[in-house]
Amino acid sequence: MMNHRRRLLFVTLSNIGDLVMTTPLLEALHLSYPEHLIDVVADARSAELLRPCPYLGRLIYRDKKAGWRGSWALVQTLREQHYDVAVDLRTAFLTLFIRCAQRGIKRRGSAAGAHAVQHHFTALRPILGPHVDIPPARLWLDEAAASAARELLSDLPGGRRLVVAPGANWPGKIWPIEHYAALIEMLRRVIDSVIVVGSKADYALGERLRASAGQRLVNLAGSTTLLEAAACMAGAHAFVGNDSGLGHMAAALNVPTLTVFGPGQPARYRPWGAAAMVLQAPNDGLRALQPTVVAQALSDQLARTSLPQ
Repeated sequence: MMNHRRRLLFVTLSNIGDLVMTTPLLEALHLSYPEHLIDVVADARSAELLRPCPYLGRLIYRDKKAGWRGSWALVQTLREQHYDVAVDLRTAFLTLFIRCAQRGIKRRGSAAGAHAVQHHFTALRPILGPHVDIPPARLWLDEAAASAARELLSDLPGGRRLVVAPGANWPGKIWPIEHYAALIEMLRRVIDSVIVVGSKADYALGERLRASAGQRLVNLAGSTTLLEAAACMAGAHAFVGNDSGLGHMAAALNVPTLTVFGPGQPARYRPWGAAAMVLQAPNDGLRALQPTVVAQALSDQLARTSLPQ
């Protein structure tokens, strides 16, 4: 049966971390228009994270490799619905071709703000009104993901779990795996078990960590969906990882998160949340960032949270 509730359209970004950084705006739209469902246009690789969102209408996939034919097919799909508000964080043209009463477009150079989340809000403030505060990033978990996580972690000891994400989308962002191994050893007295998350490309890195950490580490790299990985991270004592989407996911789950940056702009692209911090290597040289420094930063981060150490 068709749902006749009024609708908004939200065109989000494609990469995992970028999508997570748009969830504060998605939440603010819901708070501003609580009676509406929100249809979301997203990439298939990251859209899974939005599937359990309670105010989601339709999840519509956009394939950026499909060219103009794919874009036109997407326009035709969107024109089937009339939207009260359409917000586009990705293109400057898509909402011009659909039926909507009000448009919000984040054009290049149209907004200011130190962080990408602030940038989104500054550009789209007229849509939200002046009195809407910026919410934290967030993720929603469903029972299927939670059940899968319980099964995947069933052999690990309980207590304080550290999540480690040793991979990234290019080598220059990866803190040396031997540094991760040394960090895990330093934390042996305060961490009961370790969960490695990542893609299939990160599996070998996880195995190198498992060789040194033993039975108290489970290597899930490449063996979970994004939602299952999120469910495995939820409730962890802490997260340590490189500049990747997984750090954004951990922060959105309110896990104390330490992201190690080499090259990059942490002031603009760090995970958004009160429980998130970053540590940038001197002169962008990740090898020079010593495990003792990361261990101390993580200890300081945990001391600032309400979670017991």
